[in-house]
Amino acid sequence: MSEKTPRAARDAGDEPLPRRRRAKQPRPAKAPSPADSFTLAPAPGDPHYVVAADTYQPTPVTSEPARSFWARIDRPFAVGLMVTLGALTAFVIGLAVSNLSTVLIYIMLALFAALGLEPIVNRLMKLGVPRGWSIVIVVLGLVVVVVAVLWLIIPTVVSQISQFIRDIPTLIQSMQQTEWFQSLEDMFGASLTDMLSALQSFLTDPGHLATIGGGALQFGVGLVAVVSGGFTTLVLTLFFLGSLPTMKQAFYRLTPARGRTNLAAMTEQITGSIGSYLMGQVTLAFANSVVAFILHALLGLPFPALMAVLAFLITLIPMIGSVLFWIFASIIALFTSPVAALIFALVYLVYMQIEAYVLTPRIMSRAVDVPGALVVIGALVGGTLLGLIGALVAIPISASILLIIKQIWVPRQDAKV
Repeated sequence: MSEKTPRAARDAGDEPLPRRRRAKQPRPAKAPSPADSFTLAPAPGDPHYVVAADTYQPTPVTSEPARSFWARIDRPFAVGLMVTLGALTAFVIGLAVSNLSTVLIYIMLALFAALGLEPIVNRLMKLGVPRGWSIVIVVLGLVVVVVAVLWLIIPTVVSQISQFIRDIPTLIQSMQQTEWFQSLEDMFGASLTDMLSALQSFLTDPGHLATIGGGALQFGVGLVAVVSGGFTTLVLTLFFLGSLPTMKQAFYRLTPARGRTNLAAMTEQITGSIGSYLMGQVTLAFANSVVAFILHALLGLPFPALMAVLAFLITLIPMIGSVLFWIFASIIALFTSPVAALIFALVYLVYMQIEAYVLTPRIMSRAVDVPGALVVIGALVGGTLLGLIGALVAIPISASILLIIKQIWVPRQDAKV
């Protein structure tokens, strides 16, 4: 039996005929959409498009006109009510802070005093003294020093102030007989003498002095306020000093647990630097007062105790305090003797250099370094807002802000790529 060829097999019906393939149909043309309005036109011969490139017209996209902020508010009455309530709340808070400004100053001063005394307490604790007894020793020592200084200085200062008021005419007359005043009088004429006479009559008039001081009643009220404020600050300092570790731990627990270690380290660094800075500033001010008292006593200048107290208070102002006292004390010394004033100015200028390059680096070694421009700006802002207390605490606050920026904000910015 002969084998059939494939064609013969298909003709005989032994093998099914293959399926006829359909002709490939072109895809339907894609209708232009709004999204294609800003796309390139299809190229000629593209199988997906049947519209020629030269006849393709994109469909423009229409957008709604921009609506203003007030037009997008759905409930204007509720929004207006919330804005009004927010403004009233801010006004009430500002009024409360203004009325409580004295109390806030006491709290701030007591807190900074506690931070300043904390290094002494820690030093006593390292010697084996319990913290409670260390606080008692430090506070009692502070009270004894303050009372002794006031007991020794206040009577002398009061008597010297009275003597200064009585000696104003004599001082002015002696100054008018000096050569440098006569040269100034030749330069400016009789107007300088008239101005000094008016100043003498104003300072020696008891009525004017009462007006300057606000009267005896106002002076008594101010003295009572100072004493009560000092007692309140001392009590708050005692409480803050005793509860400072507890306050720190409570502050740490307000933050997430993962960041408490870094927060505790940074807080300890800030509080330690603030305490070192305050104690160092008080030490430098005390050194200034001692130098001023010795120079006034040796040169025979008047009011050595009064000038020592003024030196302590003025030199508490960072950086510029010594310069201010140097100018003020030199001018006061001119009323007594130009030669003594010149010697005082030169010797105190030498001490200022020793303080700047020898004493300050050693005493302020643990404090946070603050740029000089920031120190001056902080002292001016703090002095304008809170007086001497503001100028004293402005530098530690500036140092704390600078430390926070360096350890938190700058690393986060450096981590961003």
